[in-house]
Amino acid sequence: MFHETFYQKCDDGTRFVDALKNQGIIPGIKVDKGVVPMGGTFGEGTTQGMDDLNARCAQYKKDGAQFAKWRCVHKISYNTPSHMALVEVASVLARYASICQQNGLVPIVEPEILPDGPHDLDTCRRTTEIVLSYCYRALNDHHVYLEGTLLKPNMVTA
Repeated sequence: MFHETFYQKCDDGTRFVDALKNQGIIPGIKVDKGVVPMGGTFGEGTTQGMDDLNARCAQYKKDGAQFAKWRCVHKISYNTPSHMALVEVASVLARYASICQQNGLVPIVEPEILPDGPHDLDTCRRTTEIVLSYCYRALNDHHVYLEGTLLKPNMVTA
């Protein structure tokens, strides 16, 4: 859920997170702060929010979150995803996952490939395979406990 929702209260004054827990629902939090343009690329982006992520994760865990989600995106075109974007996105996701685990949160890793564009099914499949390869290499390089992560993959579509 979003930060604002995480800290809402029910009509009876119960924290929303506690109401979820009472229903057997495990609360989680979206911790990225959105996609911004990546300089030197053909319209590619990176996700912001790393600056204070450690402190935010510690607070969210203290306040009841059990998992976190971070979304990065890739576009498929003739020039994208570029090597620079593949490395940047994988690195950001790996740093995020490492920080989450250090704070006791299960990271949901989401390297999304946008369905926009004229690409065919095979191009999307190959691009997804490459993106996941870069991501898992970075997760391994950052000593992320892979069994303690969740992958949110994109649909492979044309």
